[in-house]
Amino acid sequence: MTKLSLMSMPLLMAACLACYAQDSGTMTREELVRLTQERMHAVDAGNPKPFDEQFADDALVFDERGRSMDKARLLKEITPLSKGDVGTLDLVNPVSRTVGDTIVLGYDLNETETIFGQLNTARYHGTDTWIRRNGKWQIIAEQTFRYYADPNPGVPDMGRYPRYVGQYQLGPGVTLTISREGSSLYAQEIGKQKRQLIPEAADIFFSKGVEGRELFKYDGQGKVVAYVERRNNEDLVWKRLN
Repeated sequence: MTKLSLMSMPLLMAACLACYAQDSGTMTREELVRLTQERMHAVDAGNPKPFDEQFADDALVFDERGRSMDKARLLKEITPLSKGDVGTLDLVNPVSRTVGDTIVLGYDLNETETIFGQLNTARYHGTDTWIRRNGKWQIIAEQTFRYYADPNPGVPDMGRYPRYVGQYQLGPGVTLTISREGSSLYAQEIGKQKRQLIPEAADIFFSKGVEGRELFKYDGQGKVVAYVERRNNEDLVWKRLN
């Protein structure tokens, strides 16, 4: 065996080991995170190429708006941002589980978007399911949801607060009391803890950590006749008792 062949042996062995690692189906969390972050940066640039490479042709995609898409529809969604819009998506808190030729990767995304100098932020959670078919790792399913964030509080109109104070009924034996303590307004359903109603706009409130809005309904004479819990654009109406 020549000297050149002897020198080449370690390189050949390393190459064979690399091939073996690929054939054995190994995929590290670090590699998954790198590929996913590459994909997120491609969103900012409107570049569909990493999505085309990483998603299987028969992939299922469920986005934060509740839409169900196939790969073709997903690729059409990856377009450059509008004029004056600059954004970034940064991946944090990755976790993964591997079972055979399947890997589930969960992660959070911190979005920063500046639109004509105005800063907007949002947080998302993504779950990707990778499978290995024919020696190639690709995403077969992805689901994304957006973390809820409270709206910014508005300026309270405390002159209206006396109109709200009273008891409201949802059904027999199920009542709720609206009360005022100083400059704050509270709601307390019978048998439950009291919670503060934080003003967003006139007659519109929200509770910390609770998705939706809480409103007060008036009759034609300007009297408050109902307290309304609005969830997912549907109203739960409590009729006023007193």
